Amino acid sequence: ATESNLPSPVKQEQAKAEKLPDLNAKILYEDWDDVPPSSALEEISEEEAVQIIAEPLLPLQSSTLRDYVDHSETLAKLVHLGVDLSQVEKRQKAGQLLLTLDFEKDIRKILLFLKDVGVEDNQLGPFLTKNPYILAEDLEALETRVAYLKSKKFGKAEIAQMVSRAPYLLLFSVERLDNRLGFFKNELGLSVKKTKDLVIRFPRILTGKLEPVKENLQVCRIELGFQRNEIQQIVFKTPKILTASKKRLKQTFDYLHNIMGIPHHMLSCFPQVFNSKLLRIKERHMFLTFLGRAQYDPAQPSYISLDQLVSLPDEVFCTEIAKASIQDFEKFLKTL
Repeated sequence: ATESNLPSPVKQEQAKAEKLPDLNAKILYEDWDDVPPSSALEEISEEEAVQIIAEPLLPLQSSTLRDYVDHSETLAKLVHLGVDLSQVEKRQKAGQLLLTLDFEKDIRKILLFLKDVGVEDNQLGPFLTKNPYILAEDLEALETRVAYLKSKKFGKAEIAQMVSRAPYLLLFSVERLDNRLGFFKNELGLSVKKTKDLVIRFPRILTGKLEPVKENLQVCRIELGFQRNEIQQIVFKTPKILTASKKRLKQTFDYLHNIMGIPHHMLSCFPQVFNSKLLRIKERHMFLTFLGRAQYDPAQPSYISLDQLVSLPDEVFCTEIAKASIQDFEKFLKTL
C-alpha cells in the first residue's frame, strides 16, 4: 500500500512520531545550559510548566536602589567597589543617574582618572558615595580642571589631598575655581602662598556656599571687633571658623572676652578655642576660678594658655593645670 492509502490511525501515529524531539540529540550536550531553547509555541505538560522558574521582573518604580542591584551589573560593581547606595539615593537624582550609566563605557574611565589624580583604591567607594555626579562629567573637562590646579602650582600630592577631602571640587569649572581662589585671597588679604596653604588644609571652603563665609567674616569684623590682621590669623589657623554657626561663634566670644577677660589679640593667637564646646570652656573656667587658678595673662605667674584650657583630657587638665584630682572636678560639676 502506498503512503496515501495508509489507514487514518496509522497516519496519526506517524505524524506524532515526527513531532517528537530527538532525545538522542539532547544527550550529546554535556551541560543543560547548552541545550537549544525550546520554541515558545511548543506545547508542554502541566508537570513541566510548574517546574519553570521565572526570572524576577525589573521593578518599574522603586524608592530604593537596592531593588535594582540584582538586575544591574553597574550597580553590583559599584557596591563591590564600596559605594553605599543607601546614601547615594538620598542625593537629588543620583539614583536615576546611576541606572542610566554603563560601567565599562561610562564609569571605568572616571575611576581610572580619579586613581591617576591620586584617590586611593580604598577611597573610591566613599568618594563616589559622596559625589556620584562626577560619573556624568566629561572626562576632558575634568582633566582641564586638574591642569588648572597644576598651573596654580599645586603639587600632585596636594591636588590628591584636596580632591579626596573635597569630593565636589572637580565639579567646579575652571572659571569658578579661579573666582573662589581670588575671593579668599582678596577678602582675607592673604598672599598667594598663604591662600594656597589655606585651601590645601581646608579645601571644602572652595566648594561651599560663599554667603555664610561672608557673614562670618562680617561678624568677626563688626560684631566681635577683630582687626583685619587678627581675622587673617584666626582664619589661617582655624579655617573652620568661616563656616561655623554665627550664634555659637558669638556666644563663645562673649564668654571668652566678656566673662573670662581674654583680649582680642590673645584670641587671635589661640583661635582653636572657638572650635571647643562652650560648656567645656565654662566648666573648666569655673573650676579654675573656684580654685583661684584662673590666670590667663601670660605676664603673670601660673599662666594658663587657652590651648591648655580646652585641649587637654580631663585627667591631665585636673592634675597638671588645676592641680586637683579628677574626683574633685567631678564633685564640683555636680554643684553647678
